[in-house]
Amino acid sequence: MVQQITRKDLMNVQIDQQVLNVAVQQITLAAGQTAPKHLHPCPVVGYIASGSILFQIEGEEIVILHEGDAFYEPKNKTILHFDNASKETPVTFIAFYLKEKDEENIRILEE
Repeated sequence: MVQQITRKDLMNVQIDQQVLNVAVQQITLAAGQTAPKHLHPCPVVGYIASGSILFQIEGEEIVILHEGDAFYEPKNKTILHFDNASKETPVTFIAFYLKEKDEENIRILEE
């Protein structure tokens, strides 16, 4: 019996740069934890492994990302919210930092 391989498209993003390095991190936010306002000097794509995230890019609407959802944080765009949407459970996500050179992963912005 041959088992089927299933594939589910999660996201398709145009990246306007050459990618020479990919840094991958698993990140966990505690229940109710919020991320500071920040940006990424490189594009970031990722996947919510468990929990849910309240996500907002400056100038765009707030969205809730759930377990299994993919996300995209554009290069040098301010991220206003990337917060754990739950006050009871942690959230874990996987982030792929698509780098041209040796850019830092994240830059925290002053409030």
